[in-house]
Amino acid sequence: MSPHGNPEVPASSAGAVESTAAKVPAGPETSSESSAPRSVWPLWEVFVRSSRGLSHVHAGSLHAPDAAMALRNARDLYTRRNEGVSIWVVPADAIAASDPDAKGSFFESPQGKDYRHATYYTKSEGVKHL
Repeated sequence: MSPHGNPEVPASSAGAVESTAAKVPAGPETSSESSAPRSVWPLWEVFVRSSRGLSHVHAGSLHAPDAAMALRNARDLYTRRNEGVSIWVVPADAIAASDPDAKGSFFESPQGKDYRHATYYTKSEGVKHL
């Protein structure tokens, strides 16, 4: 959203708001004359690291036309009180996730493969460092 409140015009082109405002028709998202919807900004996922040495944590989501605008909007939305030292913005469609309903088959260890765990092995005789 631009500083002037127009979601169709990014803040990076805020100086051109007056010239483009006349081109943006007012009204609902789709016009009855045209069946084509207006372009929709992509969804971005925001990750914030609160201090050095810690991991980035998912803070939320936002819509923005590009990565630079997503980064600026994420800074304004999720680090207002100096909460972060680093921000990542990632397009939501670039994230691949496992299915939470399939956690049993996805995360459980396969049967018969105990050798993958350190507890399977015994300490060797004569080796002092293990």
